[in-house]
Amino acid sequence: MSGRSKLIVALAVLAAFAAAAVLLPIPGPADLRAWAATTGPATPLVLLVAYSLLTVAPIPRTVFNLAAGLLVGTVAGIAIGLVATTIAAALSFGLARLLGRDLVTRHLHRSAVRTVNDRLSGGGVLAITSLRLIPVVPFAPFSYLCGVSSVRLAPYLAGTLLGSVPGTVAVVVLGDALTGDTPPALLACYGVFALAGAIGLVRVLRKRAPAAPVPEPEPAGPAG
Repeated sequence: MSGRSKLIVALAVLAAFAAAAVLLPIPGPADLRAWAATTGPATPLVLLVAYSLLTVAPIPRTVFNLAAGLLVGTVAGIAIGLVATTIAAALSFGLARLLGRDLVTRHLHRSAVRTVNDRLSGGGVLAITSLRLIPVVPFAPFSYLCGVSSVRLAPYLAGTLLGSVPGTVAVVVLGDALTGDTPPALLACYGVFALAGAIGLVRVLRKRAPAAPVPEPEPAGPAG
């Protein structure tokens, strides 16, 4: 597939994902209970598959974490949430690398593109974990960005899993699925996660910052 064909396909996929995120209805607690009643014992498996596939599109993970806690309980809900998050992250990463990596490679001579790529690839697990901890960083778009960068798959998945644990646990355990309200404890958790992620990100940026060149000493003049 040529570079232009990959670009066209990538744009079409992104447009489809954006449309799905806007047009697909987000189910409420009553809808989730009714859906679980129709799937019976297969509920955990169906939830895992739906979570893994639908969050490849920019659909918030929160609704699936709430559903996991509501439908299968805390322990199973956390397990399903983390496994599905890792699967969705791998799928998003692979799709972006397949369709968009060549395009980014051609623009690495641009300082802005090269800087972002170097920060992500050089920061390793800490950089990915830190950014996954910050709630305002959207899950799917960040996965696409990592896919088109030089980030290796292993540290990307490890950082995604580590950075997703606190938020997944908090939503499954503390999410008020019955009323749809956001409990204050969950907001407090998000604030702590964002702070931890910001601290980690600052450490990555400081570590990756180039050292200032040391001026060479001027040659001594002739003795007079």
